[in-house]
Amino acid sequence: MTSVTIVGGGILGLSCAWEMARCGAEVTVIEADRIGAGSSGGHVGALAPHAPENWNPKKAFQLDSLLAGEDFWAGVATAGGVSPGYARTGRLQPVPDMATAERLRERIAGAAGRWPATMQMRLTQHPDSPLRPESPTGLWLEDGLTARIAPRAALAALVAAIRSTGGQLIEGQRLHPGDIAGPVLWATGTPGLLALSQDLNRNIGKGVKGQSALLRFDAPNAPQLFADALHIVPHADGTIAIGSTSENSFTDLSVDDQLDQIVARARLICPALGNAPVIDRWAGARPRAKSRAPLLGAWPGHDGNFVVNGGFKIGFGMAPKIAQVMADLILKGQDKIPEEFRLR
Repeated sequence: MTSVTIVGGGILGLSCAWEMARCGAEVTVIEADRIGAGSSGGHVGALAPHAPENWNPKKAFQLDSLLAGEDFWAGVATAGGVSPGYARTGRLQPVPDMATAERLRERIAGAAGRWPATMQMRLTQHPDSPLRPESPTGLWLEDGLTARIAPRAALAALVAAIRSTGGQLIEGQRLHPGDIAGPVLWATGTPGLLALSQDLNRNIGKGVKGQSALLRFDAPNAPQLFADALHIVPHADGTIAIGSTSENSFTDLSVDDQLDQIVARARLICPALGNAPVIDRWAGARPRAKSRAPLLGAWPGHDGNFVVNGGFKIGFGMAPKIAQVMADLILKGQDKIPEEFRLR
C-alpha cells in the first residue's frame, strides 16, 4: 500500500487525499492551522462554468470536473455520512441591455455544442425563482449546469470520508520540504505560492483577498444568481451566501466595509433579500497563480514532492478532476496534467 502525506487541509488537499484513499492509498493530511483555515473556509460555493465561447483546455478541464462533481460528492457523502451541501440548482443572470442579449447568442450556441443537452443555457422572460433579480430588459440568462456546494460542510464531509478509510488528519503541525520521506503533496494555498516563489526565485502567484457574507433566507432549491460581479448562492440549510470581493492590495485579512457594500449591492439586485439578516462574515486570501490556472505537478528540485495550488475562485469546481489527475500521477505514475497547468 502506498503511503502519501498531504500538506494542507483545504478543498484541494482534502479532495486529493480522499481520491487517493478511495484508490487504496494510506493517507495522512497535515494542516498547519485547522481544517478550512484558509480560503476554503468561506461561504459562497458557486460551482459555475466558464463561458463556453473561446473554448480552451482550461475550460474543458473545468467542464469535465463540474460534470464529475455529482458522483464525486455523492461518493464522499456515502463514505463519511456527512452531506457536503451539493446540488445542481442552475443559475440566473439578468440581461442588462439588448446589445448584451444579442451577444449572448454566441454563448448559448457554445453551450449547445459542449454542454449536456439537459443543462443548456437559454434566454427567458419567465424565470422560476423566489429570488428573481431585477432585469432592465425583462430577460434573464439561465443555465442548468451550474451547481452549488456548502464549503464548510464539504470540508467536513471530506474529513469524514477520509477517516472512514483509516486516513489520518493532523492539525496544528507545520512542515517543510524534506521533513517527511515518501510522496508528499503540498496543497498549501497562498503561503504555498509564496514558498514556491521564494524557492524557484520567480513570481509564481499571490493571495487575493476575498470577503463574503452569509444571510438567513430560506430558498434551498432556488437557482443561484450572478449579477454585478456578485454570486448569490442559496444553500440547503436556509442560508444564502453572497460574495465576493477581489482585493489585490490589502493590509490585513479582516472583514471591513467593502463587505457591507457588496451586501448592499446584493439587496439592490435581489429585493427579496432586503430584510434578510447577516449571520456570518468571512475574509481570507485566495491563492491565484500568475498563470491564472491551477498549478499541478512535481515540485522542481524536490524529489518525491508534488504541488497542487492556485484554485483561486474555482477550486471547489476544479477539485474532482484535479484530485483524479493527482492520484493518477502520484499512485500510478500517469501524467495527465494539461500543459497550461504544469508547474515548471
